[in-house]
Formats: sequence, structure tokens, C-alpha cells
Amino acid sequence: MKKPSDYNKNVKIDLHIHSTASDGTLSPLEILNLAQSINLGAISITDHDTIDGTKEALAIGIPPSINFLTGVEISAVPPPPFSFPGSFHILGYAINVDDSVLNQTLVKLQEARKNRNPRIIERLNRMGYEITLNEIRKDAGECQLGRPHIAKQMVKKGFVQSVSKAFDKYLAKGQPAYVDKYRIDCDRAIEVILNAGGIPVLAHPVLLDIKNDDVLETLIARLKEMGLKGIEAYYPDHTPDLIVRYTEIANRHGLLITGGTDFHGSIKPEIIMGSGRGNFSVPYELYENMVKSQNIVHKKHESCNTGIK
Repeated sequence: MKKPSDYNKNVKIDLHIHSTASDGTLSPLEILNLAQSINLGAISITDHDTIDGTKEALAIGIPPSINFLTGVEISAVPPPPFSFPGSFHILGYAINVDDSVLNQTLVKLQEARKNRNPRIIERLNRMGYEITLNEIRKDAGECQLGRPHIAKQMVKKGFVQSVSKAFDKYLAKGQPAYVDKYRIDCDRAIEVILNAGGIPVLAHPVLLDIKNDDVLETLIARLKEMGLKGIEAYYPDHTPDLIVRYTEIANRHGLLITGGTDFHGSIKPEIIMGSGRGNFSVPYELYENMVKSQNIVHKKHESCNTGIK
């Protein structure tokens, strides 16, 4: 890891990036090259329910100018009695990618995603939209297919004007082509990340659509009891006021603060790696704080393949 003096307040990091291993459109190599070209100080590839993108980046070799954390974004079920209309995801950072339980858990989640796709296609077909998995696969290449790829194909065939329209009218929760999928309990997701030597973080809290501050505070306290170590306070959809709010909650509960753009490439063309919609940035010191906390944890895991550098 580079010394703090090597950086200044203008250096950005991005700890929430998706590659072609899940539903992004850039390969791990392209992500590394882009991160170098825009002078990011640190990144993490956090694909949905898979660490194949992280593994590929490690195999390629992380450029000396970039600090790197292994990562994953796990689909989870909120703890009872909480229930939210939005996505509930747990990010895992600095994980040992060779951990057997982590890998077995992710295989199960990937199968759930794979089995969901034909059911979505079937619903679209019944509504009169001629679309097949084969043509989606042909355009998407060898990646983990999901709703964004289906949405992109719907745009290509002229069924909708944009990916966001495809979700709003057909693919989002509550819409006619939506199909739910298996998720693991959040306490299990946190446990798996911790046992792999990692840092479990609540992803994009704004997407949970929690209106009541007391409910959010209670949720965070419950997750901390389960072993949560951080909150993704910096996110393109978080207003400055929300960033302050989430930061204050994290500080009150002694949790780390993280951030990233949720970059997907052309699937979400309005989101730019490192800068979101152009005016977003995540302070480099957040990466430093994560590594400092992990140095303590990893005294017992010195041989772990975590990607910390």
C-alpha cells in the first residue's frame, strides 16, 4: 500500500465496480486499464454473487499504480422483521478468494441467477415479446447473464427505449416479467465474508428506500450484531445530505465508511468509473481506513489471497 503522503485530497477511489464476470460490460483487464488511465488510487471489483472477476484481475496482475481490494456483492435477505422494496446487498472486501465455503456459497447463488433467466424470458414471451436466451448470450458473451442483459436485448429489438425503461415497465420488482430469486440470509452472508477474512459492508442504503431514520438506525444496529463492519455511505444516488446521514450513522456504530460508483459500463452508461455522473468522488482515506482495520484482522490470515497491496 502506498503511503498517505503519496496522495492528496484530489485522488479518487472506486470500491464498487462490476465486470463481465457478472453484469458489467468491461472485462477485468479493461477495468484495470481504465482505472490506470483515470488515475484512480484504489479499486475493487465487486461482481454480483461471483468472485471470478476479482480472480481474473489478480491473475492478470494489479498495476503498481493501483491499490486493489478483492470484492464481491452478495444478494441477501434482510433480517426479520425488516422488509424493503429495494435491493438488499452485502459487499465483501479483502476476502480470501480461495476460501472454500465462500466459493461454494457463490456457486449456489449463481445457479439461482441462471435458473431465473428462462422464467423471465418465458414471461416476456407470453406478453408477445419474441426474445430468446440464445440471442442474449450471443450478444453478452461469456458472462453471468442477468436482467441487465435481458433489458439490453429488449432495447436492441426495439421493445423499449432504454434499459431503465425495460426495468421500470417489465423487469423491476412488482412488474409483469419480474421473477424473484434465491438469496441467502444476511447473517449467513456476513458470516461467510467474515470467515473468508473479509469486511462485510451494507451496499447502497438509499436503495432500500427506508423513509424512517429510526428504522434505518435499528437495522444497522441489528446488522452490526451479526458482524457488519461498514456502510457504503458514498454512492452516486446519495445526495450530500444522505452521505452525511450515513456517515454519522456509521460513526455512531463504530463502522467503516466505504464508497463506489456501482459502475457497469454501457449497461449504465450515465455512470462513469470513479466519478459517477461526473461530480462524484470517494476519498482515498476511506481505503486507507479499511486496510488499517484489515491489517489487524489479517495477522491471523497472512497467507490469504485478499488482493490487499
